[in-house]
Amino acid sequence: MKHIHLDEIKSYESPPKIVNIFSEKEIKMIQELYVDLPERVFNKKQNIRKKTWIQNYNKELDKIYFDKLKGVLGDFKMDTLKSETGDDYYGLFHESFSPLPLHVDSGFDEKSIIYKQVITPLSSFGDTVVFKNRWYGRSTSFTINQEDLNYKPKPGQNDRSSEHLGDEDFDKEIHEQYLAHIDINNLKGLKVEIIYNWKVGETMIIDRSHIHCSSSRIKVKKLGLTTFTKK
Repeated sequence: MKHIHLDEIKSYESPPKIVNIFSEKEIKMIQELYVDLPERVFNKKQNIRKKTWIQNYNKELDKIYFDKLKGVLGDFKMDTLKSETGDDYYGLFHESFSPLPLHVDSGFDEKSIIYKQVITPLSSFGDTVVFKNRWYGRSTSFTINQEDLNYKPKPGQNDRSSEHLGDEDFDKEIHEQYLAHIDINNLKGLKVEIIYNWKVGETMIIDRSHIHCSSSRIKVKKLGLTTFTKK
């Protein structure tokens, strides 16, 4: 699959941006919401616990969050999965005990005009590594492991691909410091755009076409909120 509205998608792209849009009180409300929400999935392979921000679970916080995103993104639509009743989820909470591998969250609908991905740290330790390299196919996990490449994803699961690879060796110093959980040969041809060191109170906004991953620097666990948007 390739997105068919590439020109329009690219017209909305911009460099990664770090913003301060939530107050200390609002961050605390989001953290408390995470505690209250039911667990959606615990992915043992990725060692990550996920919860979805259910619409109308906290109507006051729904409005605060949507209005704050609109203030920095302009007009957008949610694209973070839907509930059984067809309502948009406002975000995906991810409590990670291990670093997430190399991937892109470009969606599963070729007709969709993917827009921004919003990452709000809710714990103070961790990094997100964003690469200059982009991907305009389905949401994909990038690997050189043949067993992974042979995997047939179910609906809603990431594709597997090695088509991100280039010829140039990846920077050994960056690999050792931030990406030791990824085979350096799986990073060939990639160039780092930004290594964002998480800070509670900040929010990072990136294009959904950006290939990215967690850094290997996780102390016990990290907690964040991600929202995917489209036009």
